[in-house]
Amino acid sequence: MPAQFHHLRQALNQRKENGTFRCLRSGSKGIDFYSNDYLGLSRNKELQQWILQEVTANPGLLSGSTGSRLISGNSATVTETEQYIAREHHVPSALLFPSGYNANLALLSTLPGRQDTIIADEQIHRSIHDACMMSHAKKIKFKHNDLKSLENKLQRIEGNCYIAVESLYSMEGDFAPIQEMAELAQKYSAGLLVDEAHAFGVLGYGLIAKYQLQSQVLATVVTYGKALGAHGAAILTNELIRDYLINFASPFIYTTSAQDIQWMSIRTGYEFLKEHEKLSLDLRKNIKLFRKQRLKSPSSENSPIQAIIIPDNQRLKALQNALSEKGMLTYPIYSPTVKEGTERIRICLHSFNTEEEIIELARTIVKFI
Repeated sequence: MPAQFHHLRQALNQRKENGTFRCLRSGSKGIDFYSNDYLGLSRNKELQQWILQEVTANPGLLSGSTGSRLISGNSATVTETEQYIAREHHVPSALLFPSGYNANLALLSTLPGRQDTIIADEQIHRSIHDACMMSHAKKIKFKHNDLKSLENKLQRIEGNCYIAVESLYSMEGDFAPIQEMAELAQKYSAGLLVDEAHAFGVLGYGLIAKYQLQSQVLATVVTYGKALGAHGAAILTNELIRDYLINFASPFIYTTSAQDIQWMSIRTGYEFLKEHEKLSLDLRKNIKLFRKQRLKSPSSENSPIQAIIIPDNQRLKALQNALSEKGMLTYPIYSPTVKEGTERIRICLHSFNTEEEIIELARTIVKFI
């Protein structure tokens, strides 16, 4: 290894010593308490048959798109899917992207300019931070879900301002006070940008649709790799913002479009959701059962993400091992991913988890608190 790469080995060795080294593993078998497959749609045989029927009727869906959407990669399938999504969410337009990361990168790197300010929740997703660096706009943080902290920042801003939040946070498992945030955005003439990755499908079409805030939000990002069991994302916005992104968003302009099967799977997923409302009811029932186990958590009581604080990396590792021995797949969050002293086991609940599984999960966790 050349000397100039020695620091890379040192950094990796440090992670191994800390027990925080990451590596790729094949899909593990066990009781799923760690995936984002909240409604079980990625494993749903009936939905798979719906998609298979579409592909059988039109094998061309499997073909590559051949280029970016501005060159040869635009198709009737993606255009019709965008129009369908816009109608479903009651917004003027939608713009599809291959992933949620890609959508956030496009939105936050393009709209704010060098003279603008982005006020982001301190627990916002990494994709937003990366996008802010690309935008060259000034970025400041406000305390997590703290309306007073947000308004304090808004009062000091001169010029164009954007507020970046999630409706449901993946680390805390808590909901944003989105209605009050929308009011603050209007009061201070700021553009509200909302990532609904973890709320879409879990709470209908997300909090923006639930509270009918479409006209008060500048842009919403919904992703399909979680509750919908598919892949990709859409930015829901007005025609002006959509046209601007198509013309100036590098992550859109310079990315080869996904295959049509991805866009078709998204539309099929929407139709499946509408005919299978019981899945979300089963999920809510399981969330309620877990909350009855009276484990202390910073998460919202209706959230499918339940964080249990285990403020010690070694104790957290021991808990994960104990759960693993019982065949339970969970995801521990170590520092420095979260602040030291706030290490946690992140539990993702699903519509398909059984009562016995949830109770045994809670019993095991209690022993390490």
